[in-house]
Amino acid sequence: MSSKEAVEKIQKEIERLGRKAYEIAKEITTKEKFEHKTLHEAVSYFIQEWRNFQHPALLAIACEAVGGNPEKTASIGAALVLLTGAADIHDDIIDKSKTKGSKATAFGKFGQDISLLAGDALLFEGLTLLNAACETLPKEHEKTVQELLKRGFFELGTAEAKEASLKGNWNLTPEEYLDIIRRKAAVAEATARIGAVVGGATQEEVEEWGKIGRIFGMLMNIRDEFVDIFEAEELRNRRDNECLPLPMLYAMCNPKAKEKITHLLKKKELTDDDAMEVADVVLETKEVQIFRAEMRSLIEEGKNILSKYKRCKSINLLRDLLRLALANL
Repeated sequence: MSSKEAVEKIQKEIERLGRKAYEIAKEITTKEKFEHKTLHEAVSYFIQEWRNFQHPALLAIACEAVGGNPEKTASIGAALVLLTGAADIHDDIIDKSKTKGSKATAFGKFGQDISLLAGDALLFEGLTLLNAACETLPKEHEKTVQELLKRGFFELGTAEAKEASLKGNWNLTPEEYLDIIRRKAAVAEATARIGAVVGGATQEEVEEWGKIGRIFGMLMNIRDEFVDIFEAEELRNRRDNECLPLPMLYAMCNPKAKEKITHLLKKKELTDDDAMEVADVVLETKEVQIFRAEMRSLIEEGKNILSKYKRCKSINLLRDLLRLALANL
């Protein structure tokens, strides 16, 4: 099986695990009666086009792995779909991201004002649903779940604020930006911890799943950082409105590579050929190769923790995700 086929198989399984939570979130937003037609269209567009199965799937797997019933995570998973959706919309506004891949973001399709209000709507829907979901939990778990999510989103907010203050700084150290990426993984850590809590885990198991969540969050973000150096449109937006991709920051620690990359970045229009040339320069540097080796160590750490939960079949999905985290990059 090729890497592409393996990734597609994993995506289908993640969708299966996260589908129920996503459908709950979709139904809630679809039934909501917004008096403003365009606002309603923006909320509907986002929830249908930018589907989040990952967080509900991680929540369900963590719950099952510690001996719990993953069905009990559906409502919390739906709240996560809405809350992470709100954060994503607001992040796109900050970064002025009009497209991701081949699709327009809510910001790109509806503009700043409407997309900001759409994000607010998802935020309030998510908090309302989270509160209702927590009321069904044992009292000792209710406060824990709410506190974990609050801390996770606060840490994410800190990362976004720090990143916003560093826009356009081509001398940003890779270590400083890697810390931002680590902080962005806070919601994934909170998600995994919550799944373990709902599943009745011991404190040791909750800690282990927190580490797994943080590792997965970091690796998925880092994979996106690598992908961005191959796409001219993403690279232009990173140059003009965000921080440069992490692999590029590592490569620019090399004086010769920095000179070549800077020359290309200063071009008014970056073409697909320019992006490929940047990618070639970046991937050939010793600094990036060392960083990839460090990420492989992180992958091995995640595998070692997961080996303790072999009795859960869904663990194989996470192990496959770890194995393919840096594939084809």
